[in-house]
Amino acid sequence: MQSVYLLAALAPLAGAILAGFFGQSIGRANSHRVTIAGVAISLIASVYVLLDVLGGNVFNGTVYTWATIGGIRMEVGFLIDSLTATMMVVVTFVSLMVHIYTIGYMEEDPGYARFFSYISLFTFSMLMLVMSNNFLQLFFGWEAVGLVSYLLIGFWFKKPTAIYANLKAFLVNRVGDFGFILGIGLLLAYTGSLNYTQVFAQSGSLASQTIELIPGMPVPLLAVACICLFIGAMGKSAQFPLHVWLPDSMEGPTPISALIHAATMVTAGIFMVARMSPLFELSDIALSFVMVIGSITALFMGFLGIVQNDIKRVVAYSTLSQLGYMTVALGASAYSVAVFHLVTHAFFKALLFLAAGSVIIGMHHEQDMRRMGGLYKKMPITYVVSLLGSLALIGAPFFSGFYSKDMIIEAVHFSNQSAAEMVYYMLLLGVFVTAFYSFRLFFMVFHGQPRWGEHAAHDDHADHQAHDDHSHHDHHHEPHESPAVVTVPLILLAIPSVLLGAVMIEPALFGDFFKGVIFVDSANHPAMAKMAEHYHGAVALALHAVATPAFWLAAAGVATAFWFYILSPGIPTKISMAFGWLHRILDQKYYLDRFNEVFFAGGARRLGSGLWQKADQGIIDGLLVNGSARVVAAVAAVLRLGQTGYLYHYAIAMILGVALLLWWFAPLMHATLPLTK
Repeated sequence: MQSVYLLAALAPLAGAILAGFFGQSIGRANSHRVTIAGVAISLIASVYVLLDVLGGNVFNGTVYTWATIGGIRMEVGFLIDSLTATMMVVVTFVSLMVHIYTIGYMEEDPGYARFFSYISLFTFSMLMLVMSNNFLQLFFGWEAVGLVSYLLIGFWFKKPTAIYANLKAFLVNRVGDFGFILGIGLLLAYTGSLNYTQVFAQSGSLASQTIELIPGMPVPLLAVACICLFIGAMGKSAQFPLHVWLPDSMEGPTPISALIHAATMVTAGIFMVARMSPLFELSDIALSFVMVIGSITALFMGFLGIVQNDIKRVVAYSTLSQLGYMTVALGASAYSVAVFHLVTHAFFKALLFLAAGSVIIGMHHEQDMRRMGGLYKKMPITYVVSLLGSLALIGAPFFSGFYSKDMIIEAVHFSNQSAAEMVYYMLLLGVFVTAFYSFRLFFMVFHGQPRWGEHAAHDDHADHQAHDDHSHHDHHHEPHESPAVVTVPLILLAIPSVLLGAVMIEPALFGDFFKGVIFVDSANHPAMAKMAEHYHGAVALALHAVATPAFWLAAAGVATAFWFYILSPGIPTKISMAFGWLHRILDQKYYLDRFNEVFFAGGARRLGSGLWQKADQGIIDGLLVNGSARVVAAVAAVLRLGQTGYLYHYAIAMILGVALLLWWFAPLMHATLPLTK
């Protein structure tokens, strides 16, 4: 099986190398053929691996030893179990759909081969991350995903906004990664190993150790290590306050929005915490921290989705909010529920992003929802899949999102963490918000009066948002359905978005699927055990939904959106005028970007200019370099006075010198010579 594991990981890398280095010589069509073939091979291998794991075969071993330093082994190794195999299938399937879709979306782009190379490399990086059995390889995959996302977000590198966005993503992720490497370093220092199995084996002794970050104030070692690891997850999985890069990453082409936001990069943090469950379970401090951060992200990022007018940004904020839900599940010790939501979300979120991209293609690269409307007649396939994706996102009963989202809310309800009750109400409010902004998008784009082409003449004051680089606003073209190369991946993603939840819930949450992989201390964290008592099958759960507050809040959100955007479209404007201050706060994204610019970026600039003026110019240039030159010049000026050029001056100086020597030397001679009688 080792060769299958290597094939799954390396096939996308081979495609990326061929398209990246030889894209010019093999041509555009062959560039997409080799990368799609690589990812397709990887998907087939991943499905084979999943079936093998379901048959009871797991693998944990070293493939290659890179270095051994003082007993610390630095290795490339694979840990193949149900969690890894699930992630492999999700990553490769969504990636394959994105690859196929890209043929249609990027067909006119000059960087065609480069784009395929990047997304293939992205898939390879993510596979290395999820397949690793040690922290070193995890960190390699972690950083590689970050690097490729930087290349993809700034793909149109002649666009200033894209360059700003990819730099922002890179810098914010560095903040998270600093915490991540500190966490890995702490575990290495106290266990002497980078291997998961060896570190987890010592988790009991780690739990009893303390560390003094401030002298005289011991804190539990595991709490510090787990929070440091989670700070890494906050950067990658865009949790408050390290979420600021994710909405800006919409500057990249739509296919990468789907890839970054659905299956790959942002789920890396969720996967990592689930993988580290043997450590997190032993620290209530870390779990509470995780839960609170997740709840803030889930609710407050949802609010921001309400005021966005760019179709892709609404979907981006919904990703942030859903990642918050997953994080909350991790904090409630419901790791399997978080992974379950990760999987269902991967499909319906990729579907929603690619559907948004399909709308953008059909609208000739228009992204402002205020210039859309009534598209359901023009784009029937996109309309139907968007409806299915939106229903899955808001957790409509029987859809895959319903099962995973409902279970998260239940897990928090049964959790005994100190913050659980407050978080429970925040999540319920989040359900309403999610339903509202999802259907606000749906109704603004597909229903109501058409606001494009000649219909938009009266609406030209609506300010344009950022558009794709190769936009050409040709309003005389009618919107049209996208080609099959775009719609087929949409249909293939719609199927799991509807069906996957009901199929997966029982084995993943209450069966043995994650047994021995995800560790839950059910004596101290009873949420999963209590949920198992109340579970009576997927159909019963969906039918029971009518009696839950989450269902009615979601329904209220859809109804409110229908009222505001279909029945009386003037209401939102009145509300935003009445609550101008609130609209401003949301429009400015809670002023976090402004704060970062003034405090961190401005602070760094002020520190830099201060160091330049005081240290560089003042001390180094002024004192050390110029100062030493001045000292030499002053000494030379004094010495120069004696250099007159007259012979008699030198003769006198010599006579004086001899006289001085004699005056100094004679008493010495007198003292050392023996006395004569």
